Amino acid sequence: MIRDQDLLEQLLGTIRDFVKNELVPLEHQVAETDQIPESIVQQMRELGLFGLTIPEEFGGLGITMEEEVNVAFELGHTSPAFRSLIGTNNGIGSSGIIIDGTDEQKQKYLPKYASGEIIGSFCLTEPDAGSDAASLKTSAVKDGDYYILNGTKRFITNAPRAGTFTVMARTNPEIKGASGISAFLVEAGTAGLSLGKIDQKMGQKGSHTCDVIFENCRIHKDQLIGGVEGVGFKTAMKVLDKGRLHIAAYSVGSAERMLEDALNYAIERKQFGQPIANFQLIQAMLADSKAEIYAAKCMVLDAARRRDLGENISTEASCAKMFATEMCGRVADRCVQIHGGAGYISEYAIERFYRDVRLFRLYEGTTQVQQIIIAKNMIKAATA
Repeated sequence: MIRDQDLLEQLLGTIRDFVKNELVPLEHQVAETDQIPESIVQQMRELGLFGLTIPEEFGGLGITMEEEVNVAFELGHTSPAFRSLIGTNNGIGSSGIIIDGTDEQKQKYLPKYASGEIIGSFCLTEPDAGSDAASLKTSAVKDGDYYILNGTKRFITNAPRAGTFTVMARTNPEIKGASGISAFLVEAGTAGLSLGKIDQKMGQKGSHTCDVIFENCRIHKDQLIGGVEGVGFKTAMKVLDKGRLHIAAYSVGSAERMLEDALNYAIERKQFGQPIANFQLIQAMLADSKAEIYAAKCMVLDAARRRDLGENISTEASCAKMFATEMCGRVADRCVQIHGGAGYISEYAIERFYRDVRLFRLYEGTTQVQQIIIAKNMIKAATA
């Protein structure tokens, strides 16, 4: 749902200019230094990018899901590291509080997320619990007005600079499945909370992940999101549905950028006395990529509109995430092929994008997990 087309176009135009004039020129530097310049972070704060999805009453822009995916299309035209920095505040780092938090929790944290004063992170994955999130082992034992947290979370985006950690922990060991899991908000600097070394990843330099470790970490009961035990996993799933749609949209934007670069290269690169864009086998790769991007974009927009209407889009979000991220991988491969040997050289952005976009098919639920969700929802609907 688009609330005001003119205002949305102004926002998208501002983001488009910021991406083109400020972020794209810094892509190589960020990849080399593994750091986003603080001047860029400050510009992101001033543009309100940390609070895009946070309700207006808490200082954000409160954009709808359809508006959000349109923003993601634009942000996808540059290095994923930039989106990753603002992504947790607009998604998994704040959504748990927006969806299920108490009034006090919303008043305390959401304005700080919106302004970019603090960055939120989302701690679900563990060394032995990834796709099978309901099997997590991190525990939260009640001790009077406090909970004692113990466990390790893995691959936590933005953890090295996070101000808060949304932590999924088992509060009822008697319940082995999802119903025994609760969600907590733990502030950085809390005694017993520590960070592992920053992960060295295949791609996405400038976007940092690491382990988050809880050793007898004592937190007040007021930090239990929503003030109710046993709903944490349900909160996580609500958050992930939205996040999957966002990643699908971002994958579309990244694919558009890669195809644009490949098309320009094919027009400029000459072999046998003419641009390689004239060769039909090159044209086939360009056309296949364009068609798949279009299909993914239609899926994302449809699912976003359905979510804004209040529909349950669990199946549609998984479909969009699965198709768009797999599409993005295929487009990346074709675009390297169109570049030929140049596509394997870091001088060209496609070499970096080829590595960066591989992660899209893994986080927010792997492609295989999306397949299982889709099929289970189909079977449930057919046998209801």
